[in-house]
Amino acid sequence: MVRTVSPFAGSRAARAATGSVGVVGAAVAAGLVAQRRAIHRRRNRPDAPPEPELRPIGGRVATVIAADGVPLHVEETGPPDAPLTLVFVHGFCVSAECWTLQHRALADLGRMVFFDQRAHGRSGPSEVGSCTIDVLADDLYQVIRDRVPSGPIILVGHSMGGMAVLGLADAHPELFGDQIIGVALLSTSASELAQVTLGLPALATAVVRRVLPGIAVGMRHTSGLLERVRGRGSDLSWEVTRRIGFGATDLPPVVVTFLETMVSDTSVAVIAAFLPTLLDNDRLAAAARLAGIPTVLVVGDADLITPVAHSRTIAEILPDAELVVEEDAGHAIMLERPEAVNAAIRRLVQRSLAEVSLPLPRSRTGLPPAPVGAAADGAPSAERAAVADRDAGGTAA
Repeated sequence: MVRTVSPFAGSRAARAATGSVGVVGAAVAAGLVAQRRAIHRRRNRPDAPPEPELRPIGGRVATVIAADGVPLHVEETGPPDAPLTLVFVHGFCVSAECWTLQHRALADLGRMVFFDQRAHGRSGPSEVGSCTIDVLADDLYQVIRDRVPSGPIILVGHSMGGMAVLGLADAHPELFGDQIIGVALLSTSASELAQVTLGLPALATAVVRRVLPGIAVGMRHTSGLLERVRGRGSDLSWEVTRRIGFGATDLPPVVVTFLETMVSDTSVAVIAAFLPTLLDNDRLAAAARLAGIPTVLVVGDADLITPVAHSRTIAEILPDAELVVEEDAGHAIMLERPEAVNAAIRRLVQRSLAEVSLPLPRSRTGLPPAPVGAAADGAPSAERAAVADRDAGGTAA
């Protein structure tokens, strides 16, 4: 019998802690297994809301070579000579395809650049030591330098992508206010992500936090086995994605499936490689570098991964930033509340262009873009339930 020895296997306390994690995980899994029939019905419900068009971005394809040689897959849409470029930076365990509902609704704003982070989507693999926020920030810098060497830019970052944006502000503050004229940070964090509970009881969270560094190493060493038992595409995997990625919105099941597919396409080894940098990330000082440019933060108050308090912390550092808190929405805010996200980006573009005295882009019909208080189809914005309030506890600020 071959026994895999992980870095946390030698300590009696660590073994006990690991056992506790196993008990917690088994209890959660057992609860979901008991609900399997209900999950299957929910996934295949006949009365689901209308399905959005979750089409591939399908833009012009390019490759940017990162500083260490990793090829980054890039797609671009819109006029190459547009006066404004929006660069979208996706988060952990997904790909550039997660922006499909923004790509379609905001196409009139100008040129758009989407890219897959290293080791995600169609970009190349990465050395474990390069799976850090600093390296992701440098990748973003390389994309900008290669694909948008001149002209104003709006950066839109979700989750880990937002951390990469803050990392870029730390490494290249000269870009912000000069070329980068606006920033949208969606469901992200600047620090203390290791304190997130994911809705678990405090005791279970403390146990997981204590052994997580060793677990990450163990995941890398046993990634082949974990891939075989992962259950990608199963009802169980679908339900875990729904509970962790989304809030209480009545979503079409296809939206959950769309996210679950991207997450399942991310290998266990990649997940393990990025966990330490996400948990150790501290970019509060970098967030202050955004003080001179228009910034909007959008987050759901049911976000289990980057809770609303993390966006509020950034908003406290940036008192002129707009903070939009979506009631009952979870982490995948751009898929769960696309109308709110799209409206916030439109407001950001309008404000950013006004501050640098540039005209608003014209839509494909020759008319100005849709009003910032309405969705692209003319329906009321998802912010209709928001209350303008800069005090902590307010829904929008």
